[in-house]
Amino acid sequence: MSMQPNQKTLNIALPKGRLGEKAYGLFERAGYGCPDILSGSRKLLFENQEKGVCYFWVKPSDAAIYVARGVADLGVCGKDILMEEAPDVYELLNLGIGRCRMDVAARKPFVDDPSRTLRVATKFPRVARQHYEAAGRDIDVIKLSGSIELAPLLNLSDVIVDIVETGTTLRENGLDSVETLFDISARLIAGKAAFQFKQPAIVKLAEALAAATTERA
Repeated sequence: MSMQPNQKTLNIALPKGRLGEKAYGLFERAGYGCPDILSGSRKLLFENQEKGVCYFWVKPSDAAIYVARGVADLGVCGKDILMEEAPDVYELLNLGIGRCRMDVAARKPFVDDPSRTLRVATKFPRVARQHYEAAGRDIDVIKLSGSIELAPLLNLSDVIVDIVETGTTLRENGLDSVETLFDISARLIAGKAAFQFKQPAIVKLAEALAAATTERA
């Protein structure tokens, strides 16, 4: 029989990969550990009834969906996803991990010509549109799924809007950051229904996690 998240526990969606492992380390430091999760098992659900938590691994871009749909009470999600998808969730805490930024980048040297439509290649069309609409700039959004840096090199776009961590990839491709839109890090999010019905447990966990995050810093 497949294991289902227990309704008496806090069900927490963690992103697969390095970010999720770092996030779990904070939960463990906060007193909400689940040793089985580090066993190397291929399971996706891990419950610690004593601590009242059930963790499950999801694709990073899906964590907010699980929370917004009420399957998970809590989740860990990058600020980039929250800005792009605008899920109907509460953002409770900046975990301070997975730090990077959302930048506009272009080939060097770049001079914007406001008399023509600016071509913008990005994985984040909502973010790009909001930014340029606020500036009153007419743009043509070109949504790509990968190798965003290639777009200006092949004259597909004038600029890109993308996540930048160290800037190495930009520099190696002759690109330069023109503008930073916002800083990115992982956030603890909560479902609105979950926060209503499990508020004491969620607040307790969030406070413990905030303390663990401060200690880590």
